[in-house]
Order: sequence, then C-alpha cells, then structure tokens
Amino acid sequence: MPVVPFDTMPDDARVWVFGARAPLDEVDAPRLLTAVDRYLASWKAHGAALTCAREFRDEHFLAVAVDERASGASGCSVDGLFRALQDVEEGIGTTLLAGGLAFFRDAGGFVHGVTRAEFEQMGALGDVDGATPVFDTTVTTAGDFRARFERPARESWHADLLPGQARR
Repeated sequence: MPVVPFDTMPDDARVWVFGARAPLDEVDAPRLLTAVDRYLASWKAHGAALTCAREFRDEHFLAVAVDERASGASGCSVDGLFRALQDVEEGIGTTLLAGGLAFFRDAGGFVHGVTRAEFEQMGALGDVDGATPVFDTTVTTAGDFRARFERPARESWHADLLPGQARR
C-alpha cells in the first residue's frame, strides 16, 4: 500500500506522535522525513503492506498514522518504526523517543519542549497557565490528533501540572 496524505486517513486510524525537544531546522527536518518516508514505503505487518501516512509540524512533531481497517500494525512492525527513528536521532542531534516532555506554544508562537517538572515550575512562576496552548502527544487516533492535539492547557493533562487548574 502506498504512503498517503495524512489528511486522507480516517479518524479511527492509529496514530503515534513523537516530539523533538529541540526544533528541527532546514537540514535536520529533511533528514528525519527522508528516513521516515523510506521506512513507511516498505512498512509491513505479517507480510501485509500497511496504508500509512506521516505529518511533520511546528518544527517539533512527527505524527505517523496507520489505517488498520485492512491490516493492523503488529508489535514487531511498530518496533521497526521505533528503530528507524532511533537510527535517525543521532544524525539530527535531538531525541524523538525520550518521552516525559511537555510541549507548549509561547506568546510569540514558538514551541518549546520542557520536562514536566520544568512545566510545573513555569506554572508556579506564572509563565504558563490554563490558557497556554499545549500539545498532547498522547493522542492515539487521527481524529484526536486533528481535534485535540493543540489546545489550552486547562483542557489537557497539562492542567494537572498547573496550580489551581482542574482538568476539564
């Protein structure tokens, strides 16, 4: 199956979102996308080609989607994707697989990736609050990625790290 445009994936397509702590520049972003595209073009599960897509946005986020209606991604095939990302990490000078980061957009529109403890401290200092746009890398479907990936902190798990914010 071909790699298809991300916006053609059905809402129930399975999604993995990877966030780079440091933004990827005009040299490193193409390196990442070339490696990902190479992997996706041959991605199979139990011998069956997968219908898949990828999207890169805001210099930080790679979303990979699989339409599991015809054939689902197996554990081994997902492991292969993670290995492909590990292989490219050294060449781009940042990690996509570290996890544990909170991503937010500042007042100037720039995206930042910080540890959860750093985000919590920023909240205590008033540098971020419930209205701060955040990115939820835990979304698992294309529909959720489209609808809930970027939203105010008060509407995300990020609210748990902010003083006086109750998750809504």
